[in-house]
This record gives sequence, C-alpha cells and structure tokens, in this order.
Amino acid sequence: MTTPATTAHAHDHYYVPHGTRWPIFGSIGLFTLMTGTALWLNDFKVGPWLMLVGFGFVVFMLVAWFGSVIGESEGGLYNKQVDSSFRWGMSWFIFSEVMFFAVFFGTLFYARELVVPWLAGEGDNFLTNLMIWPGFENTWPSAGPMGPHVERMAAWGIPTVNTALLLSSGVTITIAHHMLRHGKRGALAFWLAATFVLGFVFLGLQAREYIHAYTELGLKLNTGIYGATFFMLTGFHGLHVTLGAIMLVVIWLRVLRGHFKPDQHFAFEAVAWYWHFVDVVWLGLFFFVYWV
Repeated sequence: MTTPATTAHAHDHYYVPHGTRWPIFGSIGLFTLMTGTALWLNDFKVGPWLMLVGFGFVVFMLVAWFGSVIGESEGGLYNKQVDSSFRWGMSWFIFSEVMFFAVFFGTLFYARELVVPWLAGEGDNFLTNLMIWPGFENTWPSAGPMGPHVERMAAWGIPTVNTALLLSSGVTITIAHHMLRHGKRGALAFWLAATFVLGFVFLGLQAREYIHAYTELGLKLNTGIYGATFFMLTGFHGLHVTLGAIMLVVIWLRVLRGHFKPDQHFAFEAVAWYWHFVDVVWLGLFFFVYWV
C-alpha cells in the first residue's frame, strides 16, 4: 500500500527498479523461440514445440513485466520526469516503426518504378529486354519475367470498408481520450470498446481478403515481387493492428478497474499514439498498394 511519504519520495526522486528478473525470462524466451523457429525451418520435428515453449515464455514475461509496471504506476512511484522518459521512449519506438515500414514501401517503389521498367528495356537497358527477357512489358502488378500473370487486388470492397473502419476507430479513440480527460468513465469505456471492436472487425475482413487472394486469385507470398510486397506490407500492418487491438483491450480492462486519472494517463496516450500510427500506415497502404 502506498503511503503519503512514499508518494512524496516518488515526486522527489527518479524511480529506478532494482533486482528485476523479467529481462532474464525475456532473454530465455526469445532465445528458445529463435532456436525453435530455426529448427522448424530446417525440418526438425522438435522445432515447432520448442518454438511454442519460447513463445509461451515471452508472453509470460510480457504479462508479468507489464503487470509490475502497472503496479508501480498505480502505486504512485512515477513522477513527471519518469513520465517524460516514457513519452520519449514511446516516441522513439514509433519512429523505429515508421522506419520499419519505410523499408517495405521503399522496396515497393524500387521494384515498381525502377526494376520492372529496367527489365522491360526502358532507359539504357533495352539490351536486357531484347537478349534476356524479350516480350516482357512494364506493367504493374508484375510477378517478374519468370512469374505467372497476377491480378491486382481491387481497392473497392474489403479494402475500402477496412479504411472506413480504421478511420472510424481513430475517431472513437479520440472521443475516448476526451471522455477520460473530462472524467466521464462510462463513456470512456464505451468508446474504447468500440475502438478495439472496430480493430478486430478489420482483422476479420483482412483474413477474408487473404483467403480470396489465395484460393481464387492464386496470389501468394511467393508470387513474384507483387505477391511479396503485397503480403509483407499488409501482413505486417495486420500484425500491428493485432498488437494494437490487444493493447486497447488491456487498457479497457484497466479502465474498468478504475485506473487512470484525467491528468495522469500516459499508458492510455501511448496506446492511442500507436493506434493513430496504425491508421496513418494503412492510409499509405490503401493508396500505394491498392490504388496507384
């Protein structure tokens, strides 16, 4: 139980936890997960089981470690300097995520705007086309000179609906933040729940789109450069939506338990930042992958 003296001490000193065991658990889990994945890719039967054990270790570590952080936060151990550190940490994390997606967008642009035209003989590369790939044309989507004909994923339909869902979720989480700042906890819980429900509906529709691509269009991850860039970009974005929706559920459960104050709720803000980042990335995907 936190005492006034403990709280006063927290406001005077930068809190640094000591003797935590969670990094050790995380290291063991990640090493086991990596080893299991490597064995699985090399057809060792023990690989998938070892991978599951490592994944379980990682999940256990995350739940326990974040539980400790939540306990420290609710115990009044964090002051404004700690809060500032969290904000900088989250900002740099989102920046690293921006760079992560920039690599895949760069791959898409490089292949579409440079490599495919080169193979088709544009610029100073006409001999490449005449001598190696005669008849190959500069068209997109393309699976490359040796790949099969591929059909572009339509922008209308599921992608358009998913765009509306994610944009709506950006609105609902903004409303939830507004409700939190004004102390309206019932409305906060409702709008926050609406946000992660929209996120999970998005994922369900994306899964349906993938099934359509695999079974009806023959579009797979190994279907040339178009299949690779399409599934890498949309797949990693879907993974981020999944992680964001899980974080929203955790924040929602904390709201139901009475956590967060109108003037102290960085954990909520951090998840909101992450969710808005996911929205912005999807807008880029929708325009450059489905439309252009």
